[in-house]
Amino acid sequence: MIRIMKAGRVTAAVLAAGAVTALAGAPAQAATAPSGNTGWTADLSTVDNDDVNVAGAGGALTLTDAAWHRTERVFAGSEGSLTTAEHKLGSPSNRVSAELSADTPKGTSVDVDVRGRTGVNDWTEWTPAGTTLKSTVSEVQVRISLHSTTDGVRPSVKSVALSADSVPQANALAASTALTYKIYATREGLTGQTTANGHVITSRDHFVALPSGRGLSGKGSGTYTVRVCKTDGSRCEYAPVWDVGPWNTKDDYWNPASVRAEYKDLPQGQPEAYAAYHNGYNGGRDDLGYKVGNPAGIDLADGVFYDGLGMSDNGNVNVTYLWTGSDKTGVVSTAGDPMNVRASASTSAAIKGLAANYAKVNIECYVEGDTVAGKFGTTNIWDRIGPNNYVSDTYVQTGSDSPVAPHC
Repeated sequence: MIRIMKAGRVTAAVLAAGAVTALAGAPAQAATAPSGNTGWTADLSTVDNDDVNVAGAGGALTLTDAAWHRTERVFAGSEGSLTTAEHKLGSPSNRVSAELSADTPKGTSVDVDVRGRTGVNDWTEWTPAGTTLKSTVSEVQVRISLHSTTDGVRPSVKSVALSADSVPQANALAASTALTYKIYATREGLTGQTTANGHVITSRDHFVALPSGRGLSGKGSGTYTVRVCKTDGSRCEYAPVWDVGPWNTKDDYWNPASVRAEYKDLPQGQPEAYAAYHNGYNGGRDDLGYKVGNPAGIDLADGVFYDGLGMSDNGNVNVTYLWTGSDKTGVVSTAGDPMNVRASASTSAAIKGLAANYAKVNIECYVEGDTVAGKFGTTNIWDRIGPNNYVSDTYVQTGSDSPVAPHC
């Protein structure tokens, strides 16, 4: 994320290398797009369902409630975010730069992140403006996040000018298999509170939290979904990432050091909280300065914890970050409740876990099995979405009436 944290009024250019130049106290200036691909300006006035605690006031974007605390561990201040509509680029590009004009009183900050569409349901991770995207893309979205550490004090974004271009990058191929790590998991609970994407937590809810906004799905979306399984593989749930936590806010530990936002000296797949708890890393504290009380790198909503996995206490699980793979994908679409994941392509096969509504699952291959009537018609096609994990294709939105993956 590009974070502007200067007292006073600033005009900040998010440069090609991701650096920021800020002029504290300088008069507001009209933002102009950096050179390169045809520029555009972010629409700050349209606030809709996937935006959180922000409002357009007097032509500027600001926090609606300057004392809204998303989590129990944040005792003062506020936060919010606006995600723009998709923007089609004039030509394929792998970098989006931004110029931000904002009033940022002491203790407030603004982040600008971007992502690019790579498929019907697929996007790159959220990446700080001015840095290189993982792929060359033709369509992008921008997320503008506002933060305050003091109740009643809020930043105000005047304009965000954007442009896209392409720069040389290493030819790194996407992993054919999504990354999986053994991670200590805790139960989130917090029924009635609000997640980072604006979802109000319900009893026995089905989502997870990861300690970075890079893999945060929008409300009612599963763009970034994990498969979380008991370590013996007996139960799994496929659940969207809807919150940030449990300890850190910028620890995308599943990424290699070349990409990881912070704690680049830690092994890939090791959460900062694990190192802080077990080894005293960072003085035993997270990136907000709190003493780390357990090594958790994922939080599980109650429905995932109790119903999906059948857990009774915090402990280790195997987490697969599904968006890091290259399989064909589909989005689980039910009436709201999660669907059963079966051991084979039969409605009488053993239940191996759950797939939450909105979860974006990786489809490894398909088989013919029991005929099922569901959301998208009647079919005997079943999708294998993990080891011995099958779901009926009639509840998976793939954009096609035919199988999208090879036969198993």
